Amino acid sequence: MEFKLKTISKAGIPEAISKAELYRSLNEPEEAESICRDILAVEPEHQLALRLLGLAITDQFSGDASDRHAEAEQLFQKLAERYERLYYTGLLHERRAKAQMRVGRSPHTLAPLFAEAMRCFSEAEMIHPPDNDDAVLRWNRCARLLQSHPGFQEEKESEAFEAFDSSPI
Repeated sequence: MEFKLKTISKAGIPEAISKAELYRSLNEPEEAESICRDILAVEPEHQLALRLLGLAITDQFSGDASDRHAEAEQLFQKLAERYERLYYTGLLHERRAKAQMRVGRSPHTLAPLFAEAMRCFSEAEMIHPPDNDDAVLRWNRCARLLQSHPGFQEEKESEAFEAFDSSPI
């Protein structure tokens, strides 16, 4: 049996956004994702729905190859404001790295993801809206995570040793 999706009304979008935010806060990202897709079917460029859909997808990251990071990145690239594109792309890389960290991926595979997240946060910081330090807060969280994780410290020490060590002549 085939089910045809129903279309929500434009007038119902604000309430649907509220529900999507509620489902994300209840840790039900699949519900939020479905609602955002209904909103985007009516208003394909709805900025808040694009952002919430991207976040709902990143909420589902498990550290597996099936994580839909490319889809989330495409959604964040549709955001109109450069700050938001940078900030949410950084958040995507941070969440992807953390998910992979939870499943035991080695630090050398995670370092590029954290580096890209921090690069995005640094660029976002340069153009942040007044009274919005979110990019700084995320950058600091990544930095603290890297400082506190022994695998990243060992890798950093190993790189420093190799960079300045030379073989005897």
